[in-house]
Amino acid sequence: MKLILASTSPRRAALLAEAGVAFTTVAPEVGEEIDPDLKPEQNARLIAMKKASAVAGKYPDGLVLAADTMVVLDGEIIGKPIDPHDARMMLSKLSGREHTVLTGFSLMMERGGYHSSHVESSFVKFKKLPERVIEEYVATGEPLDKAGAYGIQGSFREWIAGYRGSYTNIMGLPMEPLAEALKTAGFNTLQVGEKPCL
Repeated sequence: MKLILASTSPRRAALLAEAGVAFTTVAPEVGEEIDPDLKPEQNARLIAMKKASAVAGKYPDGLVLAADTMVVLDGEIIGKPIDPHDARMMLSKLSGREHTVLTGFSLMMERGGYHSSHVESSFVKFKKLPERVIEEYVATGEPLDKAGAYGIQGSFREWIAGYRGSYTNIMGLPMEPLAEALKTAGFNTLQVGEKPCL
């Protein structure tokens, strides 16, 4: 069975590769619009399903994996920043507070009509961010392609006070539930290891 990762995220690709999973990457040509009438968890699941469906139709014999990660603070979805100013605003909002990281993933195979989906929640607490730190981090360009304008595994990690839940979920792909889902779908199980707490 061939696994197709419907994502252009280098972090998701790296997580699968580190787990020893063979896969092919295909970019899903779908939008990531948020439906304001749905809860954040429902949006994460729905967007992942849309991405998987867009690719599964082109590769009916492949098992397609798609995911969508979003940061949620006080019920508000914080997506990827549109520019440096937006990134600074996001980091200022998250400064000194705990937020939720949601990742919805979808597994889909067109032939046979197989589909499963899951949403994982983790919680991340930021230290209080000095304005200078925000400016310097945004200047690196690292926040611009990440939900919430930060990466827990990057240079920003020293400003993470702590987290609860799956570390790989915060990176963009919850490997623990994904291993179970792939096993259920008949794909070789993953070599899953957890990162230590910060």
